[in-house]
Amino acid sequence: MTEPAIQYCYAHPTRETSLRCKRCDRPICTSCAVSTPTGYICRDCMRERQKSFDTAVWYDFVSGFIIAGLLSGLASFLVTFVGGIGFIGWLLIFLGSSAAGGIIAEAVRAVTRRRRSRALFLTIGAGVVFGALPMLLLQLLSGNIFGLIFQAIYLVIAAPMVYARLSGIQLSR
Repeated sequence: MTEPAIQYCYAHPTRETSLRCKRCDRPICTSCAVSTPTGYICRDCMRERQKSFDTAVWYDFVSGFIIAGLLSGLASFLVTFVGGIGFIGWLLIFLGSSAAGGIIAEAVRAVTRRRRSRALFLTIGAGVVFGALPMLLLQLLSGNIFGLIFQAIYLVIAAPMVYARLSGIQLSR
């Protein structure tokens, strides 16, 4: 009976290993192995696998940023009116911000035709923040503390909501 030949990790030639990538069959060490539901794969195969999920094209970034910025600017403008209502305004800002985030996400999803990319989601999140900046600065320059707080609440709720809806993050199943 022959002993198996000693194998070394393809990325770390000094590390002995008995582990192989499930996809490309190259020897990998434990620091190069990425656990998947069906076995271990190397980092190169994982990168190739993730690229197949990135379907966004260059104009999705531009159109998504513009649509998110415009709709966020409109929502931010509406937040200034809610700030003058009083206690009901606090309730409306929490409900309205999450609704605005959902509307922005669905509008961007329709414009980008459901193409996906992590960079696209981050760009759209930046568009939401960028769209709210004019009203935020207006509130800051006018010294309206409650208006500033309402704008901040809007951004804290709406931007993560847009990112979560686009990327498919779910808090519960």
